[in-house]
Amino acid sequence: MSSIAFLGLLSLNACKPERYTPRPRGYSRMDTPQHAYQLFDTTGFPYAFEYPTYGHIVRDTGTNGMKPDNPYWINIEFPEWGGTIYLSYKTIDARHPLEKLLDDTHEMTAWHTKVADYINSPYFRNPHGVSGIFFSVGGNAASAYQFIATDSSKNFLRGALYFNVTPNADSMKPLTDFFKRDMERLIHTLRWK
Repeated sequence: MSSIAFLGLLSLNACKPERYTPRPRGYSRMDTPQHAYQLFDTTGFPYAFEYPTYGHIVRDTGTNGMKPDNPYWINIEFPEWGGTIYLSYKTIDARHPLEKLLDDTHEMTAWHTKVADYINSPYFRNPHGVSGIFFSVGGNAASAYQFIATDSSKNFLRGALYFNVTPNADSMKPLTDFFKRDMERLIHTLRWK
């Protein structure tokens, strides 16, 4: 009898409905290509550099869709990932002294401190004599990576990586890390003409 009772008890236990266990929140997988580069060396531009083959160079139209402040402002767009590296160039002169350009850049980067966990800003100097600062902005900032590059006498270039989404450092980390490498390549190959 005990084996019949055990089987009866086992069959009652087997009929319990399954319990639902929710899955943890996740993010979509974002596939990225192998890093490959091409040269941007357009006639008339005061700079040249290498940029990713999966990016498209377009002239900046400014915030109002009109002609930009400077004809050498361009964007490297990555439509598949909704990202853009904005490049703004200025000639260092009496109207745009180096000190003012540096102050403006630090002010724009510091604006991210409202939501940033940290801002790391190491100095760099590339093989072509271009020097500058590469900013890494931690946390849910709109732009995780930015840089300034200059020769301190004539040329000044500012770059910033943005995505067309609400900032979320956790979900964007794979993409921001991927494009960080491309920005580092741009900086390493940047030269003045």
